[in-house]
Amino acid sequence: MSRSLLERAIILVIDSLGIGAMPDADAYGDTGSHTLDNTVRETGIRLPNLTRLGIGCIEGVSSVPAVKAPLACYGRMEEASPGKDTTTGHWEIGGIVLDRAFATFPQGFPEEIMERFTEETGYGYLWAKPASGTEIIQRLGCEHLRTGKPIVYTSADSVFQIAAHEEVIPPDELYEICRKARRFLYDYNIGRVIARPFVGKPGGFRRTSRRKDFSVEPPGETLLDRLKKRGIPVVGIGKIGDIFVHRGLTVEIHTENNTRGMDRTIDAMRRYREGLIFTNLVDFDMLYGHRNNVSGYARALEEVDRRLPDLMGLVQERDIFILTADHGCDPTTPSTDHSREYVPLLVYGKGIKRGVDLGTRSTFADIAQTLGEVFGIEKFNTGRSFLKEII
Repeated sequence: MSRSLLERAIILVIDSLGIGAMPDADAYGDTGSHTLDNTVRETGIRLPNLTRLGIGCIEGVSSVPAVKAPLACYGRMEEASPGKDTTTGHWEIGGIVLDRAFATFPQGFPEEIMERFTEETGYGYLWAKPASGTEIIQRLGCEHLRTGKPIVYTSADSVFQIAAHEEVIPPDELYEICRKARRFLYDYNIGRVIARPFVGKPGGFRRTSRRKDFSVEPPGETLLDRLKKRGIPVVGIGKIGDIFVHRGLTVEIHTENNTRGMDRTIDAMRRYREGLIFTNLVDFDMLYGHRNNVSGYARALEEVDRRLPDLMGLVQERDIFILTADHGCDPTTPSTDHSREYVPLLVYGKGIKRGVDLGTRSTFADIAQTLGEVFGIEKFNTGRSFLKEII
C-alpha cells in the first residue's frame, strides 16, 4: 500500500468506553459489564453522531439504534494482553501485546515496598492500601496536613498513586517523589506511578488537573516509535505522552479535560496535514467511571458526540479517523475499577468505504498493523491489518 493513498491518521480514544464483557471477564470480576449500554439505558441519552457513524451496528451493542447506512466501518476489538488498564490498552493499540499482566495489590502494598519508598524518597507515608482517590483525600487529608506525609494508595489496576496537598508538597516536588518511586518500582512490575495533587480546606479537598503519570517503558517499538524514526509527525494529545513515556512523539500537548482534548485535536488537524494525531479523552474514566457517576459519564458522552461533526468536518480525502477505547469502566456496576470489555472500532474517512462490518478483532494491535501499512513502516509481530477491507 502506497503512502500516497492515505497520509494522516487520527486516533480518538474515548477512555474506558467499553462495549460489553469479554469472554474472560468473569476472571476479572467483570461479568455483566457494558459501559456503553448500561450508561445509555440508565440515563436515556441519545448519541446521534455516534449512531450515524455506526456504533449501534457493532455486535453486542443494543442501546443505540443500528442504522442502515453507517458513515463508518465498524467492529469491536478484544484485548489480547492480560489486564484491563490504561497502559496495557494503549500499548496494544500501538502494537505491543503483553504476555503477562502488571502486578496489582488488592491487599495493599507490602512492607518491603513501603520501606523502600521511605528510603528512596525521604518521606513517610499514609495508608498504602486500595482506596477511592476522592474518598481517601477527604478521610486522610487532615492527617496529611498535620504530618506532611503523602497519601499512598492503589486500586484494582497496577498503579502506585501518591496524593499531596499543593501547599504541603508543591506539584514539582511531588513529581520528583514520583520519579524516585518509579525508579525502584520497576522491580515490582508496577505499571504506573501517578502524582495526585489536591487543594482545598478540610471537608472540601479536591484534586487538581496537575495529575501526572509516570509509566513503565514499552518493552518494544510502538507505532509511535516507528513513525517518528521515519520522520513522520506524531502528535500526542492528553495523557498519551505519559502513557508512552514521552517516546515516539514529535509534539506533545497536555489537556485539562475532554473539552480541551477535543479543542486541541481539532487545532492539530488544522495544523498538521500528515502523520498521526493520537488523543486520549480521560474524563470518562477519571471523573465518572471510577466514581460510579453515571449521569456525569452520560453528559461526557453527549458532549463528545456534539463535537464529532466539528472533527469529522476536518477529515480530508487522505485521512483515516479511528474512534476506539482502551478498556471499560462501567459506572453502573458496584465496582469502581476498570472492566474487562470489548472496545469499539469505528473507522471513517472520505476515501474509505462506508458500512463495512470489521467483525470482532482478536487484538487492539490491528490498529497498529493497519496504520503501519498506511505509512509503509515495518510490520508488527502481532495484529492483522484491515486496510484492504476499507479502501
